Amino acid sequence: EYLLGGGRPLLEWPARRTIALDTARGLTYLHTGIQPAIIHRDIKANNILLDEHLNAHVSDFGLAKVTAEGTTHMTTRVAGTQGYLAPEYALYGQLTEKSDVYSFGVVLLELLSGERAIRKDCNGHVNIVDFAVPRIEGTSGVEIILDERPIAPTGNELEALGMMGRLAVTCVRLEGKERPTMSHIVDVLEKGTSHLYL
Repeated sequence: EYLLGGGRPLLEWPARRTIALDTARGLTYLHTGIQPAIIHRDIKANNILLDEHLNAHVSDFGLAKVTAEGTTHMTTRVAGTQGYLAPEYALYGQLTEKSDVYSFGVVLLELLSGERAIRKDCNGHVNIVDFAVPRIEGTSGVEIILDERPIAPTGNELEALGMMGRLAVTCVRLEGKERPTMSHIVDVLEKGTSHLYL
């Protein structure tokens, strides 16, 4: 509602970066902070709740899967929300922690662009990954996809958003093994540098 104009105040860029970091920390805890680890399976904007201070909290664990100790992946019935599902999970039911990383990357793209994961245009339905990734990787960088409603970012703010855009691109790579871990994502978001993995 805050992001897509559901009658809530507009999210400015610092709040969007904080939401990304809070969400990444929550997923890192699920993946590495507890044993056995939990794969959420339904990370999307609607499952990230904001408190009165705009702190983000991961919610709705109805589709979550607990991993068996020592396993690298599991094969399961596909469940989740169209537009957020990692390719290997959507096509083959192969679920890993990197499936949550993909979904988180889609959320990052939503935070940057102010667009839904899947939108309808004159050509039909367009997935945000198909729309945003080529533009971020192109010569224009992240600026071409940025939501125009908040105050235009400059200087360090624009650099931080560029880093978020490059991070989102790595999160939505087709191959799960090429995506970063959630703990790595937290590290990048906290330090504001992209040299660690990107």
